[in-house]
Amino acid sequence: MVLTAEQINTKFNNLLGGIDKYITGDRKGQFTDFYTKLDDRIALLPASHKKAYHNCFPGGYVDHVVRVITAAFKLHSLWQEMGTKDTYTEEELFVSALNHDLGKIGSIDETSVHPSTDEWRKKNLGEMYSFNTKIEYMTVPDRSLFLLQQAGIQLTTNEWITIKTHDGLYDDANKAYLKSFMPETKPRTSLPFIIHQADLMASRIEFEREWLDTFSGPAKKIEKTTKQDRVNANLGKIGSTDNNLMDLVKNL
Repeated sequence: MVLTAEQINTKFNNLLGGIDKYITGDRKGQFTDFYTKLDDRIALLPASHKKAYHNCFPGGYVDHVVRVITAAFKLHSLWQEMGTKDTYTEEELFVSALNHDLGKIGSIDETSVHPSTDEWRKKNLGEMYSFNTKIEYMTVPDRSLFLLQQAGIQLTTNEWITIKTHDGLYDDANKAYLKSFMPETKPRTSLPFIIHQADLMASRIEFEREWLDTFSGPAKKIEKTTKQDRVNANLGKIGSTDNNLMDLVKNL
């Protein structure tokens, strides 16, 4: 998968346009400043360092985030259609989707990954990027929240919990938030589940786009057949000389 410079620029501008459309108050300027300051790094970042994962190419990060935002708004409409309560705002939906993977960019001063110079690892392991070891370890959700704190951007409770738990139960650290058996300790909003579903959908689509045909080939059209079609096919296999078998097939 290769994105042109124009495609990457368009996708990054979609993020800025979303900030202008959905974010209100002082946060609009804070988010615009943050993303503009780190525009080149964010725009050219892959979504993952390894080809076996998803969107391991320049611009893969913004391509993924735009897809998650798009899916989140579609799922939001579906959840509302199915009767979910109004427990979050569109601004919270957008902020959570926009920043769910923000920690992948690295620290304020250091990028998270560099293009790999190890030809063996690229060829044999598909590791097209290497991690920047100058940065102390944090999980992606924790670094996302830390970066926003550093930028002085305040989050609502809904946004904080959603960004923290967007990986769902794939991350054991989220069990305390998502696997509760007491009503009072369950999430007070469906937002974490919507963003998790949007992220899961986007990642799966990116996998299918890049890898699925490699293993299974293009999907084949399923032909519908009638009972008579099956009878005729069996008759053809049996032949016209065996009347007993022909009668047996006709009676199926």
